[in-house]
Amino acid sequence: MVLLAAAVCTKAGKAIVSRQFVEMTRTRIEGLLAAFPKLMSTGKQHTFVETDSVRYVYQPLEKLYMVLVTTKNSNILEDLETLRLFSRVIPEYCRVLEEGEISEHCFDLIFAFDEIVALGYRENVNLAQIRTFTEMDSHEEKVFRAVRETQEREANAEMRRKAKELQQARRDAERAGKKAPGFGGFGSSGMSGISPATIITDSIVEPEKPKMAPAPVRPSGPSKALKLGAKGKEVDNFVDKLKSEGENIIIPSGGKKASEGSKVLQPPVNTESVHLKIEEKIILTCGRDGGLQNMEILGMITLRVSDDKNGRIRLHVNNNDKKGVQLQTHPNVDKKLFTAESLIGLKNPEKSFPLNSDVGVLKWRLQSTDESLIPLTINCWPSESGSNCDVNIEYELQDVSLELNDVIVNIPVPSGVGAPVIGDIDGEYRHDSRKNILEWCLPVIDENNKSGSLEFSIAGKPNDFFPVSVSFVSRRNYCDIQVAKVTHVEGDSPAKYSIETSFVVDKYEIL
Repeated sequence: MVLLAAAVCTKAGKAIVSRQFVEMTRTRIEGLLAAFPKLMSTGKQHTFVETDSVRYVYQPLEKLYMVLVTTKNSNILEDLETLRLFSRVIPEYCRVLEEGEISEHCFDLIFAFDEIVALGYRENVNLAQIRTFTEMDSHEEKVFRAVRETQEREANAEMRRKAKELQQARRDAERAGKKAPGFGGFGSSGMSGISPATIITDSIVEPEKPKMAPAPVRPSGPSKALKLGAKGKEVDNFVDKLKSEGENIIIPSGGKKASEGSKVLQPPVNTESVHLKIEEKIILTCGRDGGLQNMEILGMITLRVSDDKNGRIRLHVNNNDKKGVQLQTHPNVDKKLFTAESLIGLKNPEKSFPLNSDVGVLKWRLQSTDESLIPLTINCWPSESGSNCDVNIEYELQDVSLELNDVIVNIPVPSGVGAPVIGDIDGEYRHDSRKNILEWCLPVIDENNKSGSLEFSIAGKPNDFFPVSVSFVSRRNYCDIQVAKVTHVEGDSPAKYSIETSFVVDKYEIL
C-alpha cells in the first residue's frame, strides 16, 4: 500500500490535523479533504470512496471523520486495518472527540501517526509500542538525573556539616567569654543567647535542614543526556511560522495536576515564636467485597521555639480520643507529669527547649480492623454488560466530624478502548489516557456532603477497575488530641503560640 496522508476533519471537510507521508502541498491536501464530503453518497454506508486519482478510506468519529488518502492500487484490506489502528490512537490522547480537543493535542497525534506510517508504508507496530516510542524513555537521562540528585545530596550534607561547625565554634566562643562571631546577613541578635538547653538538641532531633537548596552542581564536561520535554528555539520558530501563515495555534495550559499519593497542607503564613504542628497520616487497606484488612493512624505533635524567652514552657494536652490510641512521649519529656496532668514539659524544668528546631514531643499510634473506624468508605460495583462494563462507585463519610479537602479517587481503566462514558457524577472527573486512570475529584467532603456516587461505562472486565486508591487532606485530625494552651514554667503565665493541624493519606487502597 501507498498511504498519501492521514487526517482528522469535520463533516464539512475542514482539516483539523493532517499528516502527509509523501511530498504534497498544503493546497493539495486541503483540496482533497474539501472534496471528500461531496463524494459520499447519502443513505449508503461505505468505508471508502474513490476519485480518478485517489481513494478515501474513512471512519466516522462522532462529529468528525478519520480519513486516509491512498492511491487506487493500494490493498483495501491493509488500508482498513491501518485505519482501525489510527482510530484507536486518537482516544489515547484526546478525552473527547471534539475539534478543540483534537487541535490541543495535534502534535501528539502527529508524532503517533509517524510511528504507524513511514514514507507511505505501514510499520509493524501495535498500540502499546506506539505509546512506548512516543514517550521516548531515555536511559541516559535517568543516569544524568541520578548523578545530579547524588550531587545535590552531597552538597546538602556539606552544608549541614558546615552549619554544625559554625554552631560549635559559636558555643566555644561563648564558653570562653568572647563575643560570638557574626553570621553574615543575620546579625548577632537573631542567633545569640544559646542556652544550656542545647545539650539535649542532638538527643531529640537533628538540626533543621537549610531552607534554601543550593544550586545543583553540574558535572564537568558536556552532557550527552537527552533533555525531553524542553521547548527550544527551533520549536518557537516553527510555531511563529505557523502563526504567520494564519494558523490558529492552541498552546496547552501549563497548570500542575493534582499530585498522586499523600498531599501536605500549606503552613500558615504568620507563625508565633512558639509554633505547634499536629500531624497525622493514615495507612488503610480494604477488600473490594468489604472488610477492613488493616488501618493504621500515626500522629505526632512537633514543637518549634524561635525565641529563647519562650524556651521554658509546658503544653497542656486534651486527649478526648475514645478509639484506643497508644501515646508515647519523647525520652526527655517528663512522663509522670504527662500521665498525671496531661502536661508536656522537660524532665529538668530549668532547661529550655532547643531553639529553631522541630522537636517531636508526643506521638501516637492507632491500629485496628474495626470497619466502624474507617473515616471514608468507598464501594466500587463493576458489572458486565455485553462487551462493556458498567461501574458504579460511591463514597460515604463515616466520621462526620472530619472535613476532607481535595479528595481524589483514582480508578484504573483498561487501555486502548477509548475514554469512559460518564453517567451520573457528583463532583468532577479527569481521564488520564497515558496512565489509564480515571480521577474522580471532589473539592470538599463534610457532614453536608457526606455521600456521593459516580457511574460510567467502558469496555473491560470487573478486575480491571481495582485497586482503587484515595488521597485527601484535612485540617482536622482523626484522633481527638489537641493542645489546649501553652504556659511558662515560671508563673504559669500563658505563652502566645500558633498551631497547625494536618491529616493526610500515606496509603488508602481498596484491593
